[in-house]
Amino acid sequence: MPTLFAATNGLSVWMSKDLGETMGRAPSSFGIYSGSQVWALEVHPTKPNEMLVGTNYGVHRFNPETKNLTLLKSFKDDIEDFLLVTAIAYNPHNPDTIIVGTQPSALFRSDDAGKTWRNLKVGMKPYMTSGFYAGDGAADPTTRGEFDVKHWTRVTGIMFDPKDPKIVYAGVEIDGAWRSTDGGETFERSNEGFKTADIHGFGMIRKGDEPVLFATTNEGLYRSTDHGLHWEMLPLESKWQYTRQIVARQDGSGVMYVTNGNGPPGTSGKLFRSKDFGSTWDNVPLPAELESSLYFLAVHPSDPKLIFAAANLGQMFRSIDGGMSWTALQRRLPEVRALTWLPD
Repeated sequence: MPTLFAATNGLSVWMSKDLGETMGRAPSSFGIYSGSQVWALEVHPTKPNEMLVGTNYGVHRFNPETKNLTLLKSFKDDIEDFLLVTAIAYNPHNPDTIIVGTQPSALFRSDDAGKTWRNLKVGMKPYMTSGFYAGDGAADPTTRGEFDVKHWTRVTGIMFDPKDPKIVYAGVEIDGAWRSTDGGETFERSNEGFKTADIHGFGMIRKGDEPVLFATTNEGLYRSTDHGLHWEMLPLESKWQYTRQIVARQDGSGVMYVTNGNGPPGTSGKLFRSKDFGSTWDNVPLPAELESSLYFLAVHPSDPKLIFAAANLGQMFRSIDGGMSWTALQRRLPEVRALTWLPD
């Protein structure tokens, strides 16, 4: 039976061994404090039972044999600032290369499976006072004033191109999309076509040999057909265009899913499905009314038919037929920040 993992903002990781029917918070023996903020769960590309976990005090590795986490002390030793780890990506072409994103926004890289790390010094803004929360009169970051409220930016997603090892993407809330063409050594902004700098994540699917790249944002779903150089918005049939995560079903069928809602954390949401590689999207009815924006999806190549979904404020759903039908799960969790599952 696979294990479902749900990361929460302040109550550690929750797990289920019965397809989400019951869930329990990880005990202290799991390897992290029960009050941890956990924002990233990343499955190893060639070891399907292993993953990395990002928390408010570093990066941890899940050991499938002992079923617990080990803190990568090297990350804390190499990184001086106190940073929340919010995104993790393995290089699928060489899994010893790992890139980690943080809050405040920065990218860190390891080329020896996490033994040592270095700051890539990308130039992402650590915080914004542009009016995202503080209003139109927000002060410049270097000054003090009535609206001097810092909103820390954070890296929300990192993705290596599955076919081209030189191309890597990173998204920042709220500092735009970034792109690397040298395997993740250097990054530049890649925002042409976006109407927002609030990037939530990336997804990719291949229609034949051509990759189609997607980005979720606070103001819509975007698509790029030229490796992230230019972007176009794809309107959804929803009164809200807020999107959080997009995934392809892991069977090469061209079926994709994207989560939607009316903001963070929101009071309602929707799930959309595409059967044509992301060209068109239809609303997927869920068996319960959503009480917050739908945020996260969990897929795994070991069973393309098993998919989980989670709303920001803890409602959870399961599909065992590739997303054609869904079951509402009874357990409600604290604020969910990441979702994944691993085969037994």
